[in-house]
Amino acid sequence: MEKILFSVAAALLLPIGITNAADPPELKEGLWTSHRQTTHNPGNKVSEQTSTICRNHAYDQHMQSLARDVKGCTTVSESFQDGVYSLELHCVVSGTVIESKGTTTFQGDTAAHTETHATYTPALRDLSESTVITDQKYVGSCPAGAKPGDITYADGSVIHWVH
Repeated sequence: MEKILFSVAAALLLPIGITNAADPPELKEGLWTSHRQTTHNPGNKVSEQTSTICRNHAYDQHMQSLARDVKGCTTVSESFQDGVYSLELHCVVSGTVIESKGTTTFQGDTAAHTETHATYTPALRDLSESTVITDQKYVGSCPAGAKPGDITYADGSVIHWVH
């Protein structure tokens, strides 16, 4: 089950600037805030999530390698032009074809806006379509004791990346 969820997450989240094959800018090291709005269909179910993440280039490169090696996913197209990174993926996960298209618009190395749309044929766990809109912004240095990959959610819960 974890493999399925990771594959779906990779198909949706890869365009958020963790890849460098088309040479988008490296994001500034430090603390980033992220606001994500997800719409799942059927049902037009909308959820929102705000978090912060402590990041450095090594963490971003590690996440890039994980996302690029997701079994069952291939890159259909990829480009970076005029500050906009575009990625189209084709994945097959547990018999479901996931077609994902996303764009990330960079504002230098301190902000990024991503929009990703995916379809699932046949539906995967009752999910036939999803749209994710993410806004990320650099906010400063990581808090004392925070390590790259540490994510803090709005409710105060923290996930520590296994380093």
